Formats: sequence, structure tokens, C-alpha cells
Amino acid sequence: MTSTRSKKLCLAQQPDADEMLSRDPFALLVGMLLDQQIPMERAFAGPVAIAKRMAGPFDPTTVAHYDPDAFVEVVAGPPAVHRFPTAMAARIQTLAKHLDEEYGGNASGLWSDVKSGDDLLARLSALPGFGAQKAKIFVALLGKQLKVRPRGWREASEPYGEDGAYKSVADVIDVASLVRVRQFKQEQQLVQQRVVARPLRQTRNG
Repeated sequence: MTSTRSKKLCLAQQPDADEMLSRDPFALLVGMLLDQQIPMERAFAGPVAIAKRMAGPFDPTTVAHYDPDAFVEVVAGPPAVHRFPTAMAARIQTLAKHLDEEYGGNASGLWSDVKSGDDLLARLSALPGFGAQKAKIFVALLGKQLKVRPRGWREASEPYGEDGAYKSVADVIDVASLVRVRQFKQEQQLVQQRVVARPLRQTRNG
């Protein structure tokens, strides 16, 4: 198992889950994959829950070749790791297959030899289940908390690489910062709702 060789992360706010995230790059990637439509802490607690339920080690090669139906049962629990366990089980296995085929099952190979922030962003964007925003946030997380800082990493992760910001999981280091990040996300959702509502009002008035 490849280590991130960094300080302890505090993304799941659970000792066993955060310990795993801190030492296992694959767990960190899976947590990031799960981080949608559920609370962030629950998403990043997912990898340790899956690892405890699996038969065999939690690594890209094992997960990639796991029986799909059995893996759905692992993710579904109870309790379920995600609100959409069947879909997420498939996504996790697809991610694992990509890492197994492209990086020999070594998740940290994504960034161990990377030369630039743009290169790192491109590799992350190529991961199944990682859209543009998720890839940028992960670049910021690597740079801010794991000291993976290739040339231009802040620019590649904009706006999440900004120093002193509380915009994403990359900025969560304790309970207080988690609260600030959550407040930022709620404010952004309100802004988006107003933007959507404004054209509707104009249409009705017009």
C-alpha cells in the first residue's frame, strides 16, 4: 500500500477513516469520488467502511476484479456508504480498473512523477467519475495538505488553490474549517438559485 507520507487528514472527522485516508491514496480518491449528494464527512468515511466489509485487501487491483454484485452488497451495507449504492459501486470499480490498467494498481502513480499542475489536472480529469471541478479540488487538496506541489499547481486548481480560502474539502483541517466550507457551499447554492430564478421572473413579467 502506497503512503501519502503526510500529516493526518481530518476529512471524515472519524479517527479510523481519517487514518486510512492519510496513508492510502486509493482511499482518498474513492472518498473524493463519493463526495457528491451526501455530506462530505460521510463520503470520506466510505473507504474504511468498504475496506472492513470486503473479502480481501482494499486496493485498485482487488476492487477492479471484485464480483460486481458482491461489491454492490459491500457498498449497500447496511448502512449504505452512499445514497445511490448501486451506481457508486459501479463507479468505484470503474475507477479501480482505470488505476489498475493505467498505473499498475498504484494510485499515487497519478502524481508521483507529475511535472506540472496542468499535467496533474489532466490526469485527474481523465479519471472515471472525476469532472472538471472535482479534479481541480483534488489538485488543491494534494497541494495544500499533502504537499504535492508541481509547478503551477495553484493555477491549475483555481479557484480552489487560493491560500486562506474555505471553498472545498481541500481547506478542511478540523471541525471549524469544515463548518466554514459548508457555509461557503450553502452561500454558493443560494447564489445559483437566485441566478436561476431571475430569468424565470423576467420571462413571466415579459
